[in-house]
Amino acid sequence: MVSYLQIDGLTKSFGDLVLFENISFGIAQGQKTGLIAKNGAGKTTLLNIIAGKEGYDEGNVVFRNDLRVGYLEQTPVFPENINVLQACFHSENETVRLIAEYEEAMSSGNHDNLEDILQRMEHEKAWDYERKAKQILSQLKIADFDQPISQLSGGQLKRVALANVLITEPELIILDEPTNHLDLEMTEWLEDYLSRQSISILMVTHDRYFLDRVCNEIMEIDRKQVFQYKGNYNYFLEKKEERMATLNTETDRASNLLRKELDWMRRQPQARGTKAKYRIDAFYELEKKAKQQRDEGNVNLKVKAAYIGTKIFEASHVSKRFGDLKIVEDFNYIFARYEKMGIVGNNGTGKSTFIKMLLGEVAPDSGSFDVGETVRFGYYSQDGLQFDEQMKVIDVVQDIAEYVDLGDGTKLGVSQFLNYFMFEPEKQHSYVYKLSGGEKRRLYLCTVLMRNPNFLVLDEPTNDLDIVTLNVLEEYLKNFKGCAIVISHDRYFMDKVVDHLLVFRGQADIKDFPGNYTQYREWKEAEEQLKKEEEARLAKSQTQTEKPQKKNEDKLQKKKLSFNERREFESLESEIAKLEEEKTMLESEMSSGLLGNEELIKKSDRIAKVIDELDEKTMRWLELSELA
Repeated sequence: MVSYLQIDGLTKSFGDLVLFENISFGIAQGQKTGLIAKNGAGKTTLLNIIAGKEGYDEGNVVFRNDLRVGYLEQTPVFPENINVLQACFHSENETVRLIAEYEEAMSSGNHDNLEDILQRMEHEKAWDYERKAKQILSQLKIADFDQPISQLSGGQLKRVALANVLITEPELIILDEPTNHLDLEMTEWLEDYLSRQSISILMVTHDRYFLDRVCNEIMEIDRKQVFQYKGNYNYFLEKKEERMATLNTETDRASNLLRKELDWMRRQPQARGTKAKYRIDAFYELEKKAKQQRDEGNVNLKVKAAYIGTKIFEASHVSKRFGDLKIVEDFNYIFARYEKMGIVGNNGTGKSTFIKMLLGEVAPDSGSFDVGETVRFGYYSQDGLQFDEQMKVIDVVQDIAEYVDLGDGTKLGVSQFLNYFMFEPEKQHSYVYKLSGGEKRRLYLCTVLMRNPNFLVLDEPTNDLDIVTLNVLEEYLKNFKGCAIVISHDRYFMDKVVDHLLVFRGQADIKDFPGNYTQYREWKEAEEQLKKEEEARLAKSQTQTEKPQKKNEDKLQKKKLSFNERREFESLESEIAKLEEEKTMLESEMSSGLLGNEELIKKSDRIAKVIDELDEKTMRWLELSELA
């Protein structure tokens, strides 16, 4: 297989903190690799190093020559004064640079290198760039190409950034949390797209279904080293368990040997130091192995939940809308004790607004939420991550409480509690601004849970949390002696923790489904299949009973094309074919190397007009074809 990327002996540290040391790996053609690690282990840093956005201490990062690479950052940033389509041209890739060169040559009148530019544009297929941009944006449900970037939501911005990367058809694509802020429909579209494409991938994601269905290799950063597993996420889990079991066995053996060697080291005379140097070196290696952690470092989330009564909340005839957008309309619901509800739906359907009405942050237009007196909410929100960056981690938690009640007569001090959240003593006394994004999320989760809530409301809790923390949070929610509402686009997470769903389908259409997300998808697909079969059966029955004359009349009525529109529709097909033929001929002439500068300019102007005409006539043909 052709090597696309080779990393050799890479080391990266921030002061005394070493993220990874002397790591080596490669990405080959067709390889789709998922990168897994705990928060703070350096996943995003590694991707930034590979993308050339961050330096490193030692090692080499080598790409194959002329490799097309695309990089989707975790938090895309665009200039605020551009629109959606311009954002797709906001890139440093070769195609965009070529278009910029061509426009500069045409506007300045300097045509010395025009022939070379045109040949390179032909090779890179740059003439179709705008058409491809609009096509991919449409697939990503972005319809307003002129909308200012500053007006986009987080999910829309992520989709524009995705389009920016995919348009260039990269051979290697680097993705940092590609599913963050994407709704379920878009996540599944991207999953299907990446699975079918022959591109190579290196990505960081916490979405385990996404990892399992897209990747054919998993790479893990653990204890500053890299471990590779040739298989999907399910295979990784099996092999990781085997590796940890082996490590524990080796550690037990090392601990027993260590006691004997320690005794020998203490008893040895100083004069024997040089004679037994090999044994001293072996001792230090043994000591290092014995001190290795035996597991992943568990997060203990068994915090006592405050008592909750039988009355939780009742929604009575609740309605809410923003202009023409309906969130809920005459909605009624009685929430049961210990219920664990999942809320899913596309972005913009009102999930977060519904939660804010329940919490009293947003008032309904009519109706009410009647919340029980014993209910104590713990709210983990998308925008609630607000810390004083200059505070120390331990002070953030200490401001909430001096200890945490575990409910069995045991009380934990703040430092012990943070230890359970994988904040080692040195990290506890570090400043918040030094934490990674995922570590800040983990700290935020810690501050929510330590208040002993009995009703957890979690709005997108999976964004930026590592898989280890998600596993433990899932176990905690399954055993939580209280109520929970979870809004999440993480299908794996929802499947594990909720017992039924509220599905927001837009315009106040809300489906109460008794099951998890996978069960809902299976039900939805079965419903859609039944609907198609019923429509086909009715159409067949109608066809068999209709008279030929009636069928022709119905057919004409259905098409709704006037005589002139039908003539236009038929002529468009031949016009589009001629334009396609002319475009192909112009491309061939321009890349032949036989034309002079003046002729090249004429051909260049003409091909731009041909492409515009093609787009215009194709759009018109599509409009008429829907009526035909």
